[in-house]
Amino acid sequence: MNSKRSATLFGLAKKVIPGGVNSPVRAFRSVGTDPLFIKKASGPTVSDEDDNVFIDYVGSWGPMILGHSHPVVTAALKAAVDNGTSFGAPTELETRLAEMIIDALPSIEMVRMVNSGTEATMSAIRLARGYTGRDMIIKFSGCYHGHSDSLLVKAGSGGATFGVPDSPGVPAELARLTLTAEFNSLESVRTLLDANRDSVACIIVEPVAGNMGTIPPDDGFLGGLRRICDEEGIVLIFDEVMSGFRVAYGGAQELYGVTPDLTTLGKIIGGGLPVGAFGGKKEIMEKLSPAGGIYQAGTLSGNPLAMTAGIATLQLLKKPGFYSELEEKSRMLAEGIAKAAASSGYPVHSTRAGSMFCTFFTPNEVHNWSDASSCDTLAFAKYFLAMLEEGIYLAPSQFETAFVSAAHTFREIEKTIDAASKCFKLIV
Repeated sequence: MNSKRSATLFGLAKKVIPGGVNSPVRAFRSVGTDPLFIKKASGPTVSDEDDNVFIDYVGSWGPMILGHSHPVVTAALKAAVDNGTSFGAPTELETRLAEMIIDALPSIEMVRMVNSGTEATMSAIRLARGYTGRDMIIKFSGCYHGHSDSLLVKAGSGGATFGVPDSPGVPAELARLTLTAEFNSLESVRTLLDANRDSVACIIVEPVAGNMGTIPPDDGFLGGLRRICDEEGIVLIFDEVMSGFRVAYGGAQELYGVTPDLTTLGKIIGGGLPVGAFGGKKEIMEKLSPAGGIYQAGTLSGNPLAMTAGIATLQLLKKPGFYSELEEKSRMLAEGIAKAAASSGYPVHSTRAGSMFCTFFTPNEVHNWSDASSCDTLAFAKYFLAMLEEGIYLAPSQFETAFVSAAHTFREIEKTIDAASKCFKLIV
């Protein structure tokens, strides 16, 4: 595979951008190579600056559920551009998209638009703290909720210890307000609550973990969190930035039948443009300024281009049979890759929730970060590079989710499975 121009562009980028990229995982460091620079994308494929074409399972890290450059979405955007790109004032588009979100997720009675998933989770936590009058929060090891200070924290030693900063620049005093539990372990949550009675404002969780690979919730885990929050007067926040409109039209809360108090959204609701949102019960949301005293603001929030792309996308997702067809493609792909690994004699653990899937390079089941972190990342790196040579573009990390889009045909899926069969044999 020729990547000469990408290599040249990366060299130039490193002179003016820290690490040469604007988000760390794009640097391809964990797979031991330099990143590809993408020039264009269409349907299920991306093309790099060296004119290599790849079947894409990154999907801009989740938003491109329709595939790239969907003609309906791009036509709507082209028309919207002629009306202006930003107003800093209310538009009908904001209300229309808000109504569509509320219609899709019954747990949301009111919604506030923002510009990113990080902004959504940061704002939801501030709202939960203001609503409850408490300062502490509980998150789960391996669940990523953006890069705000309160959330760049990992657990200390022992189940009930305070958090410590996971990045320089995060004040230890702030990190101590973040407690870290183990995903899929209600016992770890109860241990933290016993040690910090009446101090926890919210529990924030990815209902389908997507930032340590794809890890679905164990039976009873989400329902158990709901009961704990009801008993303790704690706000339950589902971070559905990734799973919202991805695993089902109503998100993971529809798929698993558990209702949070607040939900954060992003990715798909902007149709590929920068966007975020958070919403929930009216009694909580009305505490936000200017209706209430909890401040949150954003100059570009509700940007008309992002709202336009989001509306066009959600309208297409509502078509009958959309999710059932996507489910079938995703099942075929995930099972096909797992069978390819098994036939080669290489042990993997395959997980999937809707059109999110992951191949863990371990023979053991994966239920939490401890399980995921035991994977053979060197073997994954070999697999990644081999798949790239076969024209398959995966996320450059063992701990990321792969995404299937409606634009992937059974032909692309079969080609991907065939490529996986070849590549697993190279690492046995």
